[in-house]
Formats: sequence, structure tokens, C-alpha cells
Amino acid sequence: MIYLKSESEIDKMREAAQMVSRTLGQVAKHIEPGVETGKLDQIAEDYIVKHNGRPAFKGYGPKGNQFPATLCISVNEEIVHGIPGSRVLEEGDIVSVDCGVELNGYFGDHAYTFAVGDCDDEVINLLQTTLESLYKGIEKAVHGNRMGDLGNAIQSYCEDRGYGVVRDLVGHGIGKSMHEDPSVPNYGRKGRGERLREGMTLAVEPMITMGTYKTKTLSDGWTVVSADGSMAAHYEHDIVVREGKAEILSTFDYIAELSTKKDNIIYYG
Repeated sequence: MIYLKSESEIDKMREAAQMVSRTLGQVAKHIEPGVETGKLDQIAEDYIVKHNGRPAFKGYGPKGNQFPATLCISVNEEIVHGIPGSRVLEEGDIVSVDCGVELNGYFGDHAYTFAVGDCDDEVINLLQTTLESLYKGIEKAVHGNRMGDLGNAIQSYCEDRGYGVVRDLVGHGIGKSMHEDPSVPNYGRKGRGERLREGMTLAVEPMITMGTYKTKTLSDGWTVVSADGSMAAHYEHDIVVREGKAEILSTFDYIAELSTKKDNIIYYG
């Protein structure tokens, strides 16, 4: 069931989303060659707890295989759900950092993919295209459109540039639960799918590869990689469907503030 949010609920969701945004900004300060992904995870957890939030990913999932960390950190061919630990980031890596927070009963959940040091131009192009496709999708998230309009905008933008659009994983509704209806695919046909309505709150998250759209899950039960080992990028925003133009609840501004000091920030526009 799709639950349309009131303005007071959207206010609370904006606060949760902004906490995620600030957390990603804190993590971004430390992304560089030589850092362990487990250190980035601890930085995020400390920040969230200090500011009265709850790490939403930690403990998520079925009994016996609950996610063990605050962040999903996915490197290179890892698309999503990578588990932080002793892995050390290296020059030329790309790393998706996905964060979820529960604050005052509402959830925020979004992600950003960083370049680690100097990356090949073709990898930077993947990041730029994926980020741009996120906003192409959001442009279609207006009252009266269909979910297929949103998905098609992402799919066509990326496939026209030769990239693979992951189909096994999709975005989702968000609110009092981290994952709510409806599903938000990054592919589709114009004019098809769920009708978008004012007050829908969605996590839009294109997951794009340099090769195949097919995926596989590693033996840890969480980490999803491209089936052909190609590099993958992932960006995510929390939004509200509105009349005329969607409202973005999250922000990458805290990451962009580092652009004068670091070279791993990819811009949109």
C-alpha cells in the first residue's frame, strides 16, 4: 500500500534525510587512498549516534544474516550492499557510500559514489552520467506522471551512452519504514506503471555499470556485484512527488563543500 505523506510528516522526513546528508559529508572528508572502509563506517556511526539518530542499516535483514554495519560501502564492481571492514581504498578505486538513518520515527536513505584519487576518464564519465541520470529521473517525478516515465528517463539517458542499467535492484518508497511501496525501477516505458501522486515519498537510486546490467550476490549474502566485473556507480536522493516539480529532501551540498580541498567530487550540471 502506498502511503501519501502529510506536510508535517514530510518535515520529519526532511530532517532524517538531512542527517544522512550531513553524515555523508563527514565521511567524504576521509575518503582517500589508504583508508580502511571500516574506519569510514565508524565515522558515520559515531556521527549519527552523537546527533540522536539510529543507524538504519545496522541489524537490518533476516535473522541469521542481518547487515552488520552502519554504511553500505561498495567498491569498483560492487554495486550496492558492500560490507565495510579491513579493505583499504586504493588510488583509482570508486566507492559508493550508502547511508540510512532513523530519526524521530522517520527514515532517510541516500548514497553518493566517490572517485578515490585519480581515476581514468572513462570511469569519471560513468560517475558523471549516473549522477546526471538521477536528476533526469527526478525531473519526471511529478504529480500525474507514471513510474515508467521516471524509469525510462534514467534508462534511456544511460543506455544511450553505452552503460548497463541494473534491473535486479530498484529504488523504493520511504517514510516510517526504510522500504515502502512503491518500487522505483531505473528502467521502464513511458506512460506505464504506477501513477505518481502528490505526497509520495521516494528513494530514487540509479545503479549503473560500464558493462552488463546483470548482477550476482557474493557469498556474504549481501554484496551485489556486476556479473561481468565491470565498474558500477550508484547515487540516491530522497524526494517528494509534487505538482510541477519534485522536491529533493536530501542534499549533496555537504559533499560539494569539499570540492576545493578534494578531487573526488563529481558534479551534476
